Amino acid sequence: MSGISGEPLIHPSAVVHPLARIAADVLIGPYSVIGSGVEIDSGCWVGAHVVIDGATRIGRGNRIFPFACLGGAPQDKKYAGENTRLEIGDHNTIREYVTINRGTLQDQGVTRVGDSNWIMAYVHIAHDCRVGNHTVLANNTTLAGHVQIGDHATLGGATLVHQFCHIGAHAFTAYGARINKDVPPFVMVGEGRARPRGLNVEGLKRRGFSQPRIRSLKEAYRALYRSDLSLAQALQRLQELERDSDDVMELRAFVASRHRSIVR
Repeated sequence: MSGISGEPLIHPSAVVHPLARIAADVLIGPYSVIGSGVEIDSGCWVGAHVVIDGATRIGRGNRIFPFACLGGAPQDKKYAGENTRLEIGDHNTIREYVTINRGTLQDQGVTRVGDSNWIMAYVHIAHDCRVGNHTVLANNTTLAGHVQIGDHATLGGATLVHQFCHIGAHAFTAYGARINKDVPPFVMVGEGRARPRGLNVEGLKRRGFSQPRIRSLKEAYRALYRSDLSLAQALQRLQELERDSDDVMELRAFVASRHRSIVR
C-alpha cells in the first residue's frame, strides 16, 4: 500500500492480514502484526513490534507505540473463543507495552476506549472495561475486568483498580492507589488503601471550572465526607445543593446509583 508520495506506509517486515481494513494513510512500522478482524481508520501511526488482533476497531488519529498489544483474548477462564470486540476511539496516545483485551459475553462483549486519552507505558486495560474521554492512565496502571473510568479522570502511576469498580469524571488517584470501591466524580484518592483526600481542585481549575462551580463542589464534598451525616443524610443534603449546581447533581447521581460502596 502506498501513500500520495509513492512511499510505502506499511513496512515490508510488517505482517498485515489481507482481510484487515487499513485506511490508505495509516503508517505501520517494522515487525508489527495486524490480524484479519482489525480496522484502522485514517491518520493513525502504529510503531514497530505492535500486535493488533481480534475484532478490533481503531478510530482516527491514534498513535500506538512499540510493543503494545491490542485486541488480545480476555484473561478470563470463562472465555471460550466467543466473538467479542475491542473499540478504540480517536486521537488516543497508547504508549509502549500497553495491553488492552477484548470483551466477554458475561458483559456486553466489548471493551471500549473513548477519545483523546493518554495511556502511558505498561498500562493494562482488561476485558469489558469502559474508558471515557480525555483521561490520563499513568505508567503501570492496571484496570481489572468491567472497570469504568469517567471523562477527564487521572490515574496516577501504578494505580490498581479492582474489577467492577467505577471511577467518576474528573477524579484523581495518587501514585500506588489501591481502588476497591467506587470513586465519585471530582474526588481525589490518596496512595495505598483507597481513602478520599479532598476535591480535585487543581484539575478542575486546569479544565476551566469557575470559582463558583468549585465552591459548590467544595460544599458538596464537606457534606459527603466531612460531616457527621450518614450516607443517606448526605445524599439528602446533596439533593438540596444540586438545585444550584449541575456538578453537584452529577456527584449525587453517581453516589445514589452505586450498588457497591464508595470510598468514604
